[in-house]
Amino acid sequence: MNNQIFYFFYNLAHKSVFFDNIVTFVAVYFIYIVIISALLFSFFYRKSWRDLFLVCFSGGIVWILAKILKILIHTPRPFDAFSGVQPIFIETGYAFPSGHTAVAAAIAFALFFINKKVGYLFMFFALVIGLARIIAGVHFPIDILGGFALGALVAYCVKKL
Repeated sequence: MNNQIFYFFYNLAHKSVFFDNIVTFVAVYFIYIVIISALLFSFFYRKSWRDLFLVCFSGGIVWILAKILKILIHTPRPFDAFSGVQPIFIETGYAFPSGHTAVAAAIAFALFFINKKVGYLFMFFALVIGLARIIAGVHFPIDILGGFALGALVAYCVKKL
């Protein structure tokens, strides 16, 4: 099923240069806009310094954990697993979990604990980043799901601390 979902989204790639450029922007660079927006929101609309700490610490911790899990799990990327997959851009390293999605999800859930509406918006951003990375051919759906779950778990644990 993982492969079927992957090919469903991956088949959207390489049809239009314009669309591929949008996918590349969302999959590679949009995370920086998400991070900066979240920091600005946390700084200017915080109730306390704990809110800013929650967003920053959740994003930082999940990034480190995702790097460690990639080393421990050794999941190949789709273009390594299937010879017919040509990624829109090149990624190195292992695939599981998606670090981009994990960071975006951790930030989204941290913001959700601060402001539900903003949190939902950032969850949508995390989902879009994940889907773009599948379309680009650099992640399987399970990598995105794992990153999303890891981000949610880390944000929840940081909030409880």
